[in-house]
Amino acid sequence: MSKKDLSEQDVRTKYITPAIIASDWDLHTQIREEVTFTAGRIIVRGKLYSRGKAKRADYVLYHKPNQPIAIIEAKDNKHSLGDGMQQALDYAETLDVPFAFSSNGDGFLFHDRTGLPDPVEPRLSSRCKKLQQNHAEAHQRVRTRKN
Repeated sequence: MSKKDLSEQDVRTKYITPAIIASDWDLHTQIREEVTFTAGRIIVRGKLYSRGKAKRADYVLYHKPNQPIAIIEAKDNKHSLGDGMQQALDYAETLDVPFAFSSNGDGFLFHDRTGLPDPVEPRLSSRCKKLQQNHAEAHQRVRTRKN
């Protein structure tokens, strides 16, 4: 079976999750999958109302507990690498998360919402380590300015 024949869930299980774990992210404390963060828009029609579809991020990476640092939007391999980027950016903006990734299992497209977009990363390890280090340094600078 080729990668193009796999579902999005299969691509996540076989390619994306292992790449995240191989990049020194802790599966139990730093990675959450299928994170629902809105209940869905309320649609009102006269006296009736209903909820729209909830928004759900494929992955949220955490620097520390309750401190999200990145969103990863996964697509199946029939999509191009960047097809999930706009969705990842929308979710990152809603959740006020600085970094967004898109992946189809072939690699990772990265966007730094703090200012500078970067090219495709075939591996997540160097980028994620750098994200964690930069995030920690930025928080330290903020704490130093406040004191």
